[in-house]
Amino acid sequence: MKRILAILLALAMIFSLAACGEQKTEEPQAETEATVFKAGMVCIGDEQAAYDRNFYMAADAAKEQLAAKGINVEWTYTYNHPEGDPVAVDCEELADSGCQLIICNSYGQEPAALTIAPDYPDTVFVGCTNEGGWKDSLTNTVNAFPSIYEGRYLAGVAAGCKLQEMIDNGEITADEAVLGYVGAFTFAEVISGYTAFFLGAQSICPSATMLVEFIGSWGDPTMEAQTAQDLIDRGAVLISQHSDSTTPATTAQQNGVYHVGYNIAMSDVAPDASIISSRIDWTNYMVYVIETIVNGGTVDQDYYQHGLASGDVKLTDLNTAIAAPGTQEAIDAAAAAIKAGTLQVYDTSKFTVAGETVTQCFALDMDGDWAADTEEAVFDGAFHESYFQSAPYFGLRIDGITLVNEAY
Repeated sequence: MKRILAILLALAMIFSLAACGEQKTEEPQAETEATVFKAGMVCIGDEQAAYDRNFYMAADAAKEQLAAKGINVEWTYTYNHPEGDPVAVDCEELADSGCQLIICNSYGQEPAALTIAPDYPDTVFVGCTNEGGWKDSLTNTVNAFPSIYEGRYLAGVAAGCKLQEMIDNGEITADEAVLGYVGAFTFAEVISGYTAFFLGAQSICPSATMLVEFIGSWGDPTMEAQTAQDLIDRGAVLISQHSDSTTPATTAQQNGVYHVGYNIAMSDVAPDASIISSRIDWTNYMVYVIETIVNGGTVDQDYYQHGLASGDVKLTDLNTAIAAPGTQEAIDAAAAAIKAGTLQVYDTSKFTVAGETVTQCFALDMDGDWAADTEEAVFDGAFHESYFQSAPYFGLRIDGITLVNEAY
């Protein structure tokens, strides 16, 4: 009898332990469900335009970074709408579809977006390269533009190294060190960019001069190619650009001259011509804005003073097959000095205007006028671009640069 009781007791203990183990393994596991965030982008061009491709790359990179933080981003794009009513329609449709963020990726789109924004207070509207959003009374309209002039300067350093190599090798004379620049429009963003590029080139090749020709459009592949060709015919031995396609690069290659690009690497389409490109990397900004919205924060009205040091401005890989020896070292040295604050891109001792050193200058407003009621932009021996706001305001026409046309 005692033996039977002992067996029954042992069996009870076994069942009890099994039950405890079973209860432990069946304990429900907490599941974290990722946040889904809808974002829209109104693009000035299409999937193939270099300018827009730079934005797509950043959106993909931001999506990957945010996914690791539990935020799943769904991007919706609209294409080929540079300004006006089509932009307004795009913004309205994106907001109606649930987008909490709408990025208008080019200058001319912002006025239309601002007409829609008041009706969608829970959607943040970003106007890139502009200044209307942070100056209005709405909290959901903001601006952003990293300090690309720093990257332009470094791209100019690469160009200057090539020019100086050509002089040293006897391929051109010092006075034949002519740069050609395909520009979009004659206002601050473009002027700032081509001036920084030129100053970077001159820092290596002091005899360099530059021709700038405007096309009156942000992107027109045919016109960009024709303009690059005209600059080459006028004596340019290296072409650069503030325009949206790769045709200046391919035109340079067809003519046996060199090229420095913008937005994306162009050495794939012009391997014997394109040395390097400068670009804005919008990844940091996209991650910042989306995270801020998801966490219930307030997005800064203006995103400025973000450049090389913060990783928002970059250069593409150097095309070492054609770059001059020592180019990477020269770029690295200049970049380190910019980050440290020991090199100012618009150091007023490095350029003149009509033969005179600039000692006082106000910012250029969006209408192209010198805005006397704004902050003084020249101090501590330099013009401080994008210091007071993200939108560029440098508009000086410095010596050494000749404008081929002024029609736009």
